[in-house]
Amino acid sequence: MQIDMLSVTPWSEKLIETAARTCYQSQDKTKDTPDKMIRALINSGHHSVLEHASATFRISGVSRAMSHQLVRHRLASYSQQSQRYVKEDQFEYVIPESISERDVKIFEHDMLMIQEMYDKWKHHGLKNEDARFVLPNACCTEIVMTANFREWRQIFEVRCDEHAQWEIRKAMTHCLMLLNKEAPNTFFDYAEKYLTELSDI
Repeated sequence: MQIDMLSVTPWSEKLIETAARTCYQSQDKTKDTPDKMIRALINSGHHSVLEHASATFRISGVSRAMSHQLVRHRLASYSQQSQRYVKEDQFEYVIPESISERDVKIFEHDMLMIQEMYDKWKHHGLKNEDARFVLPNACCTEIVMTANFREWRQIFEVRCDEHAQWEIRKAMTHCLMLLNKEAPNTFFDYAEKYLTELSDI
């Protein structure tokens, strides 16, 4: 799994502060620092101003099973590796953490058999778009994802939780770690809650 931040709104927290001060016409007030104001916004539930800032990540080396969960977050934009145009001649795959070390070889053998099925149907003349029907959810994919800060908070709330599936939890916790470095006052509560558990996932 590889997580790369491709883009983030410059001076994102200053932008959020400016939007909030516009709402309250408090541009002339300087007693509240930006960090204090943003944390107050978070705690009061005034989250609409967070939508002015956004971040983009490239997430690679994850399974299709994981990406199917990720794209359910509708207030985000996605560009994903195509199995229609990209050949899967030697597809890589993710091995579930629940598979014991003893059974890894069995799983790898199953993936090899699926690769042979894919190759067989390609040899029979099927296009990528139809040969891919035999590929597993374990198949690796790469996806670029953009969302505003308000949506990222909602994603972290449900996907960093201990009840989330292990792979998406691991990916989103790393996204949270990177975003928290850029905008610590916007993600402080989730950082306090979930980043202390980073070593456990």
